Amino acid sequence: MDTRGDRTLLLTVNGDKREVADADTRATLLDVLRERLGLTGAKKGCDRGECGACTVHLDGRRVLSCLTLAVAAQHTEVTTVEGLADEGRPHPMQRAFHENDAFQCGFCTPGQLMSAVACVREGHTGSAAEIREWMSGNLCRCAAYPQITAAVEQVARAERSGTRPDAPAVEEPPTEEPSAAAKGGAA
Repeated sequence: MDTRGDRTLLLTVNGDKREVADADTRATLLDVLRERLGLTGAKKGCDRGECGACTVHLDGRRVLSCLTLAVAAQHTEVTTVEGLADEGRPHPMQRAFHENDAFQCGFCTPGQLMSAVACVREGHTGSAAEIREWMSGNLCRCAAYPQITAAVEQVARAERSGTRPDAPAVEEPPTEEPSAAAKGGAA
């Protein structure tokens, strides 16, 4: 007797309604995202909830997708690292990671980014020590912790000051030299 409990899952992932037919009800959200939906940003690091590489957001709350059953994600909004960018423009945290060299090898980066975005949203950015505490569930084997903390501080500072960290820098229009005719000379 097959007791897997296969069923169709209806998930909203990165704003898109997705249907997963014949899904094993015992499958983790991580496995469904990676193997059934082709979203490989969340990484399978430890598969025990110890490293944070699989961090995604459920209704804006960070969760470890390796410990979350996919059926529990129904009727929620799942956001993965692939869903952070806005119409092809990197999320401010993605830019801050790049600017602060917080990527290193990149394996932990998706989970670090998802936790960093949540850390700022949750308001846990009062100090570098507080950021480190709230990011402590995400391991980085390359030890890029100072750069990751700097990236989180950068985005938090921009949000506190009311500046849009994703806005392009305002450039002054180039000044043109008046033409010879405008100067009164012959053309």
